[in-house]
Amino acid sequence: MQSLDTATARRLRAGAQGIGGGVRAASAAAALDRAFAVQAQDQSAAALGLRVRATGLTAADVVHALETDRSMVRGWFMRGTLYLVPAADLRWLTGLLGPVFLKLSARRYRELGLDAAALARAEQVVTSALAAEGPLTRAELAERLAGAGLDPSGQVPFHVLRRSALLGQICHGPTRDKEPCFVLLDDWLPPGRTLDQADAAAELARRYLSAHGPAALEDFATWSGLPVTVARGAWRALIEGGEAVEYEVAGQPCLLPADRPPVAAPGEPDVRLLPAYDNYLVGYRTRALSVAASDERQVWPGGGQIRATVTADGLACATWSRKTGGRTVAVAAFQELSPEVRAGIAAEEADVMRFLGSNT
Repeated sequence: MQSLDTATARRLRAGAQGIGGGVRAASAAAALDRAFAVQAQDQSAAALGLRVRATGLTAADVVHALETDRSMVRGWFMRGTLYLVPAADLRWLTGLLGPVFLKLSARRYRELGLDAAALARAEQVVTSALAAEGPLTRAELAERLAGAGLDPSGQVPFHVLRRSALLGQICHGPTRDKEPCFVLLDDWLPPGRTLDQADAAAELARRYLSAHGPAALEDFATWSGLPVTVARGAWRALIEGGEAVEYEVAGQPCLLPADRPPVAAPGEPDVRLLPAYDNYLVGYRTRALSVAASDERQVWPGGGQIRATVTADGLACATWSRKTGGRTVAVAAFQELSPEVRAGIAAEEADVMRFLGSNT
């Protein structure tokens, strides 16, 4: 097995994610297609996650892709959490991942008093309301659930809506007054391809590796949330099909797409301002290649937080935040930065402000 040094592996990962190697997409859809998935628990962070992977993107471009072109969609996918993914991939992703996270949610449903009859009633309320009234917010759907005798407070509406999405009935649609609305999936998106479990798992592994390689089986299993046996079978299929080549990275066997040269020549540092919870920082089981051990607490301060981070060629060198009501950017460097990295940060700061200003 050939080896890749950590600097080369990191540059290859940054290029695969579109946050290094000079790689920038020309549109929101192209940026997402390359990254495959962008963390979307926070909608503003998701938009910034597309910005950092593109050139000249505006906030209006992101809204247009979501609500007019409908080339991307927000929903519960990997690990059962919210992501932006290409809309064309929603149905096979839901078919693969939905049953996994529905099974894992069964105990929580019982804790909330949602037995089979209550869940069926809630499903009927949600789909009927959306069919009759069109896009509705979570609060509006909670009112409809209350009218059917279901608890509109606490976590019940969230779990009911998430369940309907995991069943492939509804999805996120337009935003109204800064509040996301839900819609019937079949009303919002055209039919898409469906795959059986083995083919879907292999496709997810293929797309993951393209956007994250070099990566290990453990990385893919952790990122996807698939059962380890399913993840392992999909990973093996890439090797057996000649689609991936194995390399050793930091003592661990990793795969790289067979058509990707295992070379990433250094040059001027490619500096990016990643948003909080960016997929580059949660897409692997360990943080060893992206964040130095001495700096981990700066990026992961605890409480589940992942701070907005400055990377240079894929290595975190600072965190950043918006100040003065979002009109400026403040950077907290981990150590002294080179003039080239400082210049890259300045250019990125200006682009963040340009992007955010396009939303006003």
